[in-house]
Amino acid sequence: MATNRDIRQTIVHLLSNMSDGKEIRSYLQRFSELDRSRFAVIKIGGAILRDSLEETAAALAFLHTVGLTPIVLHGGGPQLDDTLSERGITSEKIDGLRVTGPEVLDAARDTFIHQNILLVEAIRDHGVAAHGLTEGAFDADYVDRERYGLVGEPTEVHIPLIQSIITSDAIPILTCLGVAPGGQLVNMNADSATRALVHAVQPMKIIFLAAIGGLLDADNRLIESINLASDYELLMSQEWVHSGMRLKLAEIKLLLDDTPLSTSVSITTPSGLVKELFTHGGSGTMVRRGELIEKVTDKLALDGGQVEKLVEEAFGRTLDPNWWADLELETAYLSESRRAGALVARIGDFAYLDKFAILEDARGEGLARTVWAQVVSDYPTLYWRSRTENGFNAFYAEEADGSLKRGPWTIFWKGERDFESVSARVEAIASLPATFIGPHDE
Repeated sequence: MATNRDIRQTIVHLLSNMSDGKEIRSYLQRFSELDRSRFAVIKIGGAILRDSLEETAAALAFLHTVGLTPIVLHGGGPQLDDTLSERGITSEKIDGLRVTGPEVLDAARDTFIHQNILLVEAIRDHGVAAHGLTEGAFDADYVDRERYGLVGEPTEVHIPLIQSIITSDAIPILTCLGVAPGGQLVNMNADSATRALVHAVQPMKIIFLAAIGGLLDADNRLIESINLASDYELLMSQEWVHSGMRLKLAEIKLLLDDTPLSTSVSITTPSGLVKELFTHGGSGTMVRRGELIEKVTDKLALDGGQVEKLVEEAFGRTLDPNWWADLELETAYLSESRRAGALVARIGDFAYLDKFAILEDARGEGLARTVWAQVVSDYPTLYWRSRTENGFNAFYAEEADGSLKRGPWTIFWKGERDFESVSARVEAIASLPATFIGPHDE
């Protein structure tokens, strides 16, 4: 009979043989190096449990099967509304908080426990252990008992209790119920509970599962990446950023201000969770505290040795000694830490992405997406090439409008519609000299 370890190794092997297996292995290694309790906090709203329970359970079970154990916190707002309606109980909200009297608290407890059981059993149906922790994880104090009733603000998270569940090889599933002084159960706001949990755990990933699968821009298009260092003030000044999105951005900023620079927030669907976590392209919106991206158009203003060091470390190769001197650089995009960058050159009448370099320890933080977004914003028409076996090609394929193979290269382009122009430029790019020294020159 196959053991969990055998199954885990089989799945990892299968993933490694996918077209983007290299990047999947990279993320798996990065996540696996963390303390098990610090991998991820996943917040699941009641609407997701109602509409996508099976997809959610399957995604969580998959993470556990490959050796990653998230800490899950769920709500149950829509279900609580239904329970209150069925019981003929009226309740009001003040400043977004549900006024919670004894009858409302009884309904909340019953509803949250029921939703917890449903999720736990759905995960177990996939052969993965899960343990419901409906109370005891959070100590809380009253927000304002006269105004809100039995509503609590988390004051402490009992991490050893959660860790004991993880150590037993089960996924901990928490609800938004806290215990006030004297043992009184209290209803907690889900955002407050998430913030307390993140503060205590300091996870690498904070994940919000949502039906839409991310934040949308003014044209209802998915925003793939947000770098708060450069984007937050601009976004918050936009008229289309209001109501729920404005509150969500402010909440995310609070979360990330309280975590290491490497922590990021992902908003995605249950079915997109695995792709969001394990591929460069992702599937949703990634938000990170981030770094400012420096844009330089004067090659003489750059430290060539520093740029070469970034490129060589990112590719694990040695550059031709003449590469930097010969590069007809038009624009460089470099992160503050110099862990990520893109170099755009001008070849004749078209822009060519000569290098897109991301250090290993920066992958998974969203820096690649942030740099890429700035490049394509400035260069809506762009060409680049990559060795056909490059693990980054899955990301490139999603971003490109087309590609052609020439010898060892796959040549990509974006924003070009004229086939004659594409054909001539592809041949020009294919004939460019190697930039690295060795048998696998690029």
